[in-house]
Amino acid sequence: MNQPSGPLSGLRVIEFSGIGPGPHVAMLLADLGAEVVRIDRPGAGVSNPVVERGRHRIGIDLKSEEGKAFCRKAAASADVLIEGFRPGVMERLGLGPDTLLRANPRLVYARMTGWGQEGPLAHAAGHDINYIAITGALSAIGKAGETATPPQNLVGDFGGGSLYCAFGIMAALYERERSGRGQVVDAAIVDGATSLMSFFFGVRGRPFITTERGKGMLGGAAHFYRCFKCADGREIALGAIEPQFYAEMLAKAGAPAELAEGQMNPANWEAYAEKLAALFATKTQAEWCALLEGSDACFAPVLELEEAREHPHMKARGAYIEHEGEWHTAPAPRFSRTPGAVRSSADDGDAVVARWTAGA
Repeated sequence: MNQPSGPLSGLRVIEFSGIGPGPHVAMLLADLGAEVVRIDRPGAGVSNPVVERGRHRIGIDLKSEEGKAFCRKAAASADVLIEGFRPGVMERLGLGPDTLLRANPRLVYARMTGWGQEGPLAHAAGHDINYIAITGALSAIGKAGETATPPQNLVGDFGGGSLYCAFGIMAALYERERSGRGQVVDAAIVDGATSLMSFFFGVRGRPFITTERGKGMLGGAAHFYRCFKCADGREIALGAIEPQFYAEMLAKAGAPAELAEGQMNPANWEAYAEKLAALFATKTQAEWCALLEGSDACFAPVLELEEAREHPHMKARGAYIEHEGEWHTAPAPRFSRTPGAVRSSADDGDAVVARWTAGA
């Protein structure tokens, strides 16, 4: 396994295997140099080689006394623990925060759940779509008159979940530098997704920005902030909000002159969108890229996942890395002195914990 590099080199992390945001949190930390021991079920294989990269794996029966003892030993020498079970599961296993923090007061104990540790829904099953449904986020996504459109699981699991959990872990580690004490991080997707909606809470009542489905400047109603189909059936995305960018888009695209007036009048949006739709349907996506991409028209082609890897800008940024025959997303964010790295995984979690407990 590659030697850890990155700003988190030396950080010791225990990850209890799960799905969705928990593994993504551990990936983010591992990419930046943390040494992550992933505790799997005995015989469990790798379900996602990208998200589960950079781990020291070990299969543990959490119901056995030997398995619980190993976890307690590992946590006693760790800096961070990540678990994503329903509330109460870790306590019933004898691995709850009260027990482990007594043995290791410096431990940051991160709990990644959908509903959170308390509340009427805390013990209910759920998934991304459910968590963002009660925050107002899902209601805002889709076309007017149609049912809401789930945005994959980006807004809940990863936007409101793993990123906020990772942020909470780092904040707790920063505070530990002053107090010398760890604490519990209750990272609930409903909390993170609600935080993501802060901007919209702050602009309630404004005419152009609304969470009413299919309306508002950012919701797909504006002709200058939506996607259009091209002659080949491919799509392009416009985001020309500012007047100077809007003017450049119109000029470069050869749009009808009447579209230059009344950009911000919602009464014009649908009619203007029809004119732009007719215009963009006259050329292929590649032809529009040749005319608009790289300008201040706020333009981009709508690419599929495999195509994104080959886009010149993404290639120049090194946004994707080939590692052991698999394409991976590059570590993010980037650091000038201590860059992160994509690292292999290995089935040596027991050896790593033995080294931790030996003080190495």
